Amino acid sequence: MKWEDSKKGFESFLRLEKGLSANSIAAYINDINKLMVFADEELKKLAPEKVKLAHLKKFVEWINDKGVSPRTQARTISGIKSFYKFLLMEGKVTNDPTTLLESPKIGRKLPDVLSIEEIDLMIDTVELNKPEGQRNKAMLETLYSCGLRVSELVNLKISNLAFDQGFIKVEGKSNKERLVPVSEKAVDEINKYMDVYRKTLKVSKDSENILFLNRRGKKLSRVMIFTIIKNLALKAGFDKKISPHTFRHSFATHLINGGADLRAVQEMLGHESILTTEIYTHLDRDYLKTTLNQFHPRS
Repeated sequence: MKWEDSKKGFESFLRLEKGLSANSIAAYINDINKLMVFADEELKKLAPEKVKLAHLKKFVEWINDKGVSPRTQARTISGIKSFYKFLLMEGKVTNDPTTLLESPKIGRKLPDVLSIEEIDLMIDTVELNKPEGQRNKAMLETLYSCGLRVSELVNLKISNLAFDQGFIKVEGKSNKERLVPVSEKAVDEINKYMDVYRKTLKVSKDSENILFLNRRGKKLSRVMIFTIIKNLALKAGFDKKISPHTFRHSFATHLINGGADLRAVQEMLGHESILTTEIYTHLDRDYLKTTLNQFHPRS
């Protein structure tokens, strides 16, 4: 069995049966590519069905020596486990070599968040005298108002805007849809963008229903959103790493700090498991602890 053939089968399985997004599939295939390179360079082009637990342990040592972080190692091992479960299910292997493979111990990393004042500073940094300024301001307000993933933002459709009801329909992971409340501020900025900037564009036929567009009238890429936010963060004078996901984390954290119900936040974020959402309760505890230390007379 060749690596390329087994990868293609795994990719089809992830897309058709698991219904994963293109980005998730790419992450899984990247994990397999690492193992394939290792098998090619260190194991004399060993085929996937010949890989044993001992080989995989050496693989973990190999990626560790290359400076791969424990968190990325754990993610890679998870991808390889899924790959061999697929091969076992398809009858391509008779034993799963990953069964006893252990992942490195990692702590639960709390996401970086911005304060409300920092959010306002980022949005105020947008230059509205530039043609794309109103678009960028509307995007930031939408990210923060609705807690969207970057992929959800770039794929947001005009037909999914229900401003009269105060909601937008979001297409999340695995094409699952959810309704998310949208703030009046975000609605106002989106309407201004639609009137000021979007009407001036020559919109491509395949992007007519896409809300946020680039100068060529096409859907913005994920990379472009990251670049816009990175440049705004530098201009605002932030020395910490800020990404589109920082706005999502801030959205959730500010809701929890304000007393929002955890399950309501889970629903708005589109988390399958409430355990994923619970990370923001840890942030809330840190906020409470900081407040106590700062203001309590005995601290």
